[in-house]
Amino acid sequence: MSIRARIRGGDTEAFEQLFDEFARSVYGHAFRLTGNWSVAEDVMSLTFLEAWRLRHRIDADGGSLRPWLLGIATNVARNTRRAAYRYDDALARIPRAEQVPDLADEVAGRIDDADRLAAIRWAYGTLRRQEQEVFALVVGSGLGYVEAAEALGISVGTVRSRLSRARKKLEKLAAEREPSRPSRQVRGDRDIAARFTREEYR
Repeated sequence: MSIRARIRGGDTEAFEQLFDEFARSVYGHAFRLTGNWSVAEDVMSLTFLEAWRLRHRIDADGGSLRPWLLGIATNVARNTRRAAYRYDDALARIPRAEQVPDLADEVAGRIDDADRLAAIRWAYGTLRRQEQEVFALVVGSGLGYVEAAEALGISVGTVRSRLSRARKKLEKLAAEREPSRPSRQVRGDRDIAARFTREEYR
């Protein structure tokens, strides 16, 4: 019996195998969507809880369940982001106490890797949500167009168009940022552009 059929039938050992095989991939995808390690852990946990709840929807026949899991993770991250917006909005209405300078932020700001990651997150954040999701699946998680379409429940043509728009925006941002940045940061921007525009899609 296939692992799909076993999970569909409620086999907990088969589901544990699924977790062991794809937990890292789901976690990486969640981080690319949220930009926060802690939130990514929550998204990963919720993804597998939701996958177990929805196991009856799995077709007995088919290939890897990775696209299905990443599609669930995308929805969970989307809902988590909405909840965070509501929480932040509520906090913004509360009078704030005097802020104490955070020395950790000052130290982190001097680290090249932190600067580069911040630049990547900033550029990624300029994309529309739908573009972020497609970009994270295809470029970040290495899904093919068909698999990404399956994960998001959209057509392959929509995946291609959203990915194309995302790449063009990121290329433009990288080109605009290079001239005005110091040489250390220019190299970082070029690295970012290279990562964003790489044609290694499976």
